[in-house]
Amino acid sequence: MSKLTHPYVDGFVAAVPTANKAEFIEHARAAAVVFKEHGALRVVECWGDDVPEGEVTSFTMAVKRKDDESIIFSWIEWPSRAVRDDAMPKVMQDPRLQMDVNPMPFDGKRVIYGGFSSVINE
Repeated sequence: MSKLTHPYVDGFVAAVPTANKAEFIEHARAAAVVFKEHGALRVVECWGDDVPEGEVTSFTMAVKRKDDESIIFSWIEWPSRAVRDDAMPKVMQDPRLQMDVNPMPFDGKRVIYGGFSSVINE
């Protein structure tokens, strides 16, 4: 766990074809290296194994999960929003993350993401 009091966090939820789990992990590992080189403190990728369907809203509904897909929940911890804001354009331009080198093994149009200022970090 970070020793910073209030790190900045980018969070992500997506649907990934279950058959692409190994490919997703490889993709995420390569991306984590780049994020950390540009200042991220920690990159966490989680593969859903207990993600219930909702009646009004849920992770599965939010990303329009199909029957052959699984939910991923991920976050990147940064020391501050300023570090994240400076790093993100560099990360997106990094040749190691270009689609021809490290294609996303899922539909990027159905990713939900956002940046969050932490208010409790215990």
